[in-house]
Amino acid sequence: MTVAIEKSQKPERTEAVEPAAPAEGARKVGRPMVIGAILVVWLVLFAVLRGKQTLPLAAADLTDLHRWINDFNDSVGADRNSNPLFLYFFNEIRLVIDNLVTFIQHLISQPSGARPVPQVGWLGVVGIAGYVSWAVGNWRVALLAVAGFTFFGLQGLWQESMDTLALTLSAVFVALLFAIPLGVWAGLSDRFNRIMTPFLDFMQTMPTFVYLAPLTLFFLIGGASATIATVIYAAPPTIRITAHAIRNVSKTTVEAAESLGATRRQSLLKVLLPMSKRTVVMGVNQTIMAALAMVTIAALINAPGLGVNVLQALQSLDVGTAFNAGLAIVVMAIVLDRVTTAASAREESARRSKNRFVKWRRPLLGAGAVVTAVLIHLSHTYLWAADFPGDGTIGHHIASAADTATNWAQDNLSGLTNAFRDTVTNGLLNPFQTLLTDSPWWLVGTVLVALGVVFGSWKAGVTTAVCVGLLVGTGVWSDGMTTLASTLVATVLVMVLGIVFGVWMGRSTLVDRLIRPTLDAAQVMPPFVYLVPFLALFGATRFTAIVAAIVYGAPVAMKIIADGIRAVPETTVEAATSAGCSTWQIITKVQLPMSRSALTLATNQGLIYVLSMVVVGGLVGAGALGYDVVAGFSQGELYGKGLAAGFAIVLLGVMFDRITQAAARRASA
Repeated sequence: MTVAIEKSQKPERTEAVEPAAPAEGARKVGRPMVIGAILVVWLVLFAVLRGKQTLPLAAADLTDLHRWINDFNDSVGADRNSNPLFLYFFNEIRLVIDNLVTFIQHLISQPSGARPVPQVGWLGVVGIAGYVSWAVGNWRVALLAVAGFTFFGLQGLWQESMDTLALTLSAVFVALLFAIPLGVWAGLSDRFNRIMTPFLDFMQTMPTFVYLAPLTLFFLIGGASATIATVIYAAPPTIRITAHAIRNVSKTTVEAAESLGATRRQSLLKVLLPMSKRTVVMGVNQTIMAALAMVTIAALINAPGLGVNVLQALQSLDVGTAFNAGLAIVVMAIVLDRVTTAASAREESARRSKNRFVKWRRPLLGAGAVVTAVLIHLSHTYLWAADFPGDGTIGHHIASAADTATNWAQDNLSGLTNAFRDTVTNGLLNPFQTLLTDSPWWLVGTVLVALGVVFGSWKAGVTTAVCVGLLVGTGVWSDGMTTLASTLVATVLVMVLGIVFGVWMGRSTLVDRLIRPTLDAAQVMPPFVYLVPFLALFGATRFTAIVAAIVYGAPVAMKIIADGIRAVPETTVEAATSAGCSTWQIITKVQLPMSRSALTLATNQGLIYVLSMVVVGGLVGAGALGYDVVAGFSQGELYGKGLAAGFAIVLLGVMFDRITQAAARRASA
């Protein structure tokens, strides 16, 4: 009987499995063949149609759309004080935000009224920074905060640093007022979560540059526009992470509370939020980091702070000054990151701690509060405690050392750096850029749509077609293709680095422990800062923006790929090893194929990071869309073109995001 059953089952299993294998093989072989065919047809048509219907536009030329935007901007400016929409809505919002920013500036950075110094001087601010860091974290973080804030004064950048901090705190405060309630709502309601997700995706896809131009149309340049732009850019992480935290609270715990008679409000306040506190603090950390990055970029719209120092130094190619100010931004980012990270970690440790931990900590916190109050009083009363002493000698030394290092690098490394720059530029970037900019626009659009369908899905192809059509309508097609070329070349190099180091980290716990802290620190740095060292090495060229984009985008790709490699089951690797596979075969035949979803996700994030940095590179000679946006801020007649360029950047970001996300879903299916 057993034999008969086995015989009857064997043919069925064979019939069920064997036909599927060729289909699977055909699918895997078919996609590369289709992509290759698309590229071959593109090259053939490029050779025939080169230079035709390329939609070129000179730097000073405008389209009808750009002139219409300029006229609309002029009409908005003329009606700003008479139109009810501005009088009772936009102007009121600007006034409230301005008052908030001004209040915090008068508190810690700007002279207040008849006082020649702020209400709280440097000694009080350092005391507050140390006390808050200790209260929410630990004594090590408090020492770091005190040292970091003191360092700003020693650099001669105390007021600029406090202006940056004031804008960051204002934006974070407003962002959290909206983000945490929206995150809770998204965590409790599936419908609202589905509604919010596309908006959050869109907001996080847009590079920082893009938020600035449209907001100046309604809120003028200055601190208010910078703060509002920062709120929009920084809020999504907290919304997402708060929703995730609420959804991950154990359902049995909530059901137990409800069975004891807890109302929905009580369940939220007594169960869901307390149990989500640690994760929500992580969201606050991400919002603070995003806010700091945006505040520095907002120097383009006359926002005060360290970003102004970096921007002016980059425009005058003053590497030393840019390095000194960039170092202050990095220090501030590290301090804010460590404080919020320590606060998140302490929530976890406090939950497991004994009562004696609370008993000795409370008296010390009380004593620390008294000391901090004394420091605040001294800084409010005495000039020596309010105005940071010294003339920033350390900052001058840092700038001088950076200039010396720059001169040495240019004198001794120019042969190597120029050779590297020319190899990548002439061998990879220029041919690809020529292919994109000299092909007819409809041919490039057709290729992009076809690749969107092949890599992603038909929905991604439709999204790509819409983006291509709108990109043509912006009138900056040629500059868009130049930006696209730089972005894709930089992304390819990011993925090369990501795979090499990601595989190394994924296969070695020791290497991961050594490299990951550096990657975490690199992700804390705002985009502005990455331009400074490469400006010293490569000068003001588009290659500077590409290298900065590679360094900016590589850390996230490395971490995602490392996690994907580590997620491959050890039993699978051991089976391949026992079958006689070499290390190279295990990596290429087992671990990388089984990490396809991680590779596609790394490509998605790498593209978004790279696009953001390539656009910022418009400040140092990268040209294309980034230059159009910057020129739109500085030259009134180019405002319309700059706004159109910003929209073109959004279209490229959406197109990249939709294709790579669809590819990631297909890889994980």
